Amino acid sequence: MVQSSIGQTKDVAFAGVAFAGEAAGLAQRFPYSLQYDKQLKAAKSSLFKRTYEYVAVNKPKNFNLSIQPVGDLKGSDQALVASLVMSSETVSVEHFGNIRKLFILLRGQALFFDFKSMNVVRAYPISFGYVDNFQHDPSPQEILERVRLVYEGSDNKPGIYGRYASAMAGATLPEQVSRYVQVSRASLSAEMAAVLPDYLKSTPGAKETWAADLVSEAISTRVGVPMVPYTKGYAVGNVMSMQVMDGEVFNLTLPKPDYEIEVDFKNVKKIKFSQSAGGTSYVYGTYADIRIHEPVSGAVYLQTSLKNGETKVVPASQTYVDDFPAYYDSANGMFVKLSEAIAGKSNPWIKTAASASDIDSQIEKTIKLMNLCK
Repeated sequence: MVQSSIGQTKDVAFAGVAFAGEAAGLAQRFPYSLQYDKQLKAAKSSLFKRTYEYVAVNKPKNFNLSIQPVGDLKGSDQALVASLVMSSETVSVEHFGNIRKLFILLRGQALFFDFKSMNVVRAYPISFGYVDNFQHDPSPQEILERVRLVYEGSDNKPGIYGRYASAMAGATLPEQVSRYVQVSRASLSAEMAAVLPDYLKSTPGAKETWAADLVSEAISTRVGVPMVPYTKGYAVGNVMSMQVMDGEVFNLTLPKPDYEIEVDFKNVKKIKFSQSAGGTSYVYGTYADIRIHEPVSGAVYLQTSLKNGETKVVPASQTYVDDFPAYYDSANGMFVKLSEAIAGKSNPWIKTAASASDIDSQIEKTIKLMNLCK
């Protein structure tokens, strides 16, 4: 456990939007987000202003958020800072016959850190994805417009701004002593990796980060517990660099987790369920092992295999089938349902999905563990 200098602080300074990783590589890792910020500034706005507008409507319940300059906090004994830290920007165009499928995924953290010690004390993962189809290669301007929708929301679904505001509204500040939990390891079998799109396999560590973020967000959102970010790929050791939009760079120390979550995605299956003149139904199944334990004592709270299936109907008129969204729904659904059980919601799914015969008692132990980390 990590001693915090925050104490009972109820005032938090808002640092705006930041980007994780070394400053020299931000233009390559976040090209469209940075272009979007330039558009906002040309319209007398900014990522900072837009984010704060959403937070001001859905105000935090457990602390006061101020917009005083972060630089004014220098020399303060107790100063907590909050930021929307973007961790990745994924833009992919895949070809299916004459169709061009555009996929955009932004991931980030509602992150809190102690300005004096530069220690991360809270992080709530958020993400939003957007899919669009074209009959031509989308232009940079068309892609940029969709990136804007990912930030602002689309089809009555909240985007990054709205999800950050929701995370902040329910976020809690740490007490004197905090306990931390992290997805520390994620692995994917060759079978699971084979169904992923190329953009998740082109960069070393990308597929593992995708898997860890999926699990982290499911648990954090449903259980209401902060998660130490899974940072392989943009952190060195346990130090994470981030640059806020005014150019200032912070090097933050991540806490060592008291509890670790390990996930292994083992297999996938696609099974034809039914067929009619209108189309064919398939069940997409995913299989994974999960283990939640305390490294110091060796205590294991949850250890089981899981399985989940989701049905997708493919119309007879459809000329191509992209299986990945269905596999994603299956994998994500598995950990959403598990997280709902850990949140205390009754769901008969867990008894049929989990291999452990004592899954009920394991869930009870995990509920108590997660309550210690809130």
